[in-house]
Amino acid sequence: MIKSSGMENYMLEAIKEAKIAAEMSEIPVGAVIVKDGEIIARGHNTTDTDGDPTAHAEINAIRQAGKLLKETLNWRRLTGCDMYVTMEPCSMCAGALVWARIEHLYVGVMDPKAGGCGSVLNIIGEQKLNHQVELIEIEDGPVKDECREVVQGFFRDLRIKQKAKKAEEKNL
Repeated sequence: MIKSSGMENYMLEAIKEAKIAAEMSEIPVGAVIVKDGEIIARGHNTTDTDGDPTAHAEINAIRQAGKLLKETLNWRRLTGCDMYVTMEPCSMCAGALVWARIEHLYVGVMDPKAGGCGSVLNIIGEQKLNHQVELIEIEDGPVKDECREVVQGFFRDLRIKQKAKKAEEKNL
């Protein structure tokens, strides 16, 4: 567990997780869960590595936090916990955040194509559910820029590799 203070420090830790995912050729999303000012869990995407379509950064972090807090959990809920994630969670992860009773969700960049926390859907704010998660978007600045660059850089590099592969295949 790492003691840290301030939203920016927690987001920087989530960015480290996203970079680990990128190094593994996974979609670069990273997440950390904080309870009482301490990082208690970390996660990054491992869907390809694990062969598990549910192994998103948020789910991996929730699983880790659940194991750590197993003895103190009230009905398997992560009450009093906040999540910091580099990119807006999808609908699956948003549902898991509600189910786990995460209190606050800090997001580096929103995902207008697949976001489940306000961009496409707003599962965490759905009033018909028995819990809502408060969404806090990171304001413009270096941390938000870095969250955006990790994702955009990954896909830019992927497109370059795909073009090079196609050109190589064409020359064979």
